[in-house]
Amino acid sequence: MTEYVTVSADTPLARTGAIKLHGPEAFEGMRKAGRLAAEILDAVTPHVVPGVTTGELDAMIFRLIDEAGAVPATLGYRGYTHSTCISINHVVCHGIPSDRALKDGDIANIDVTPLLDGWHGDTSRTYLVGNVPIKARRLVDVTYECLMLGIEQARPGNRLGDVAHAIQQHAEAHRYGVVRDFCGHGVGRLFHDAPEVVHAGRPGTGPEFKPGMILTIEPMINIGKPDVKVLDDGWTAVTRDRSLSAQFEHSIGITEDGCEIFTLSPAGYTKPPYI
Repeated sequence: MTEYVTVSADTPLARTGAIKLHGPEAFEGMRKAGRLAAEILDAVTPHVVPGVTTGELDAMIFRLIDEAGAVPATLGYRGYTHSTCISINHVVCHGIPSDRALKDGDIANIDVTPLLDGWHGDTSRTYLVGNVPIKARRLVDVTYECLMLGIEQARPGNRLGDVAHAIQQHAEAHRYGVVRDFCGHGVGRLFHDAPEVVHAGRPGTGPEFKPGMILTIEPMINIGKPDVKVLDDGWTAVTRDRSLSAQFEHSIGITEDGCEIFTLSPAGYTKPPYI
């Protein structure tokens, strides 16, 4: 049976497996952290162009987070040495910034999590780099649609399986594969917490959504099969068939009658092209 626990800012930080139900101050903290995360992705948008290296983007994002009085949650996390994950083309997630330059026609997901005043604002967007083929553009569009269809199901009385089913149904209607190896998660003062938010499943199954839950939804959708593998660096996950993969992520909080998205773009950059 799923366990829920009501927490406050004074509750000791611990991963117990129980789903945390947060109060108004948590929602306010997540609004600020989520807005900062979204503002950072807005700010780097004009710089995601052919010729820029992922290392340069990572350094830019570090500066933006630092100037805002926050810290990158990924920096030092389990030995990770960068402020972002930047995943290009067939990289599903956890791509490591480097001197690799973006090329015309690439798609690139940028995932940021500033830790602001103790709260994690976790979000990612996929960007179109230069002149991107229609096939890749369509994957990116459908992946964004999967995210938003999943979020529509995140409301009290529904279950996590309803989110998973909405995402899977839409992706597979376009003959895309839904990654199972990675999932969304509870978030807040902890970077990763219960529950796991899978993106493929049966409706009416899994834990029930209750007001106060804070979590991410972050579908990874492949043009080909859903299978992935992690490279020898221990982080970079790629599609086994080397097909393109796209991802979008929002942090949300469950309210009395639906959900609040904490990481909406202040600039209105919802899906590419970001203009």
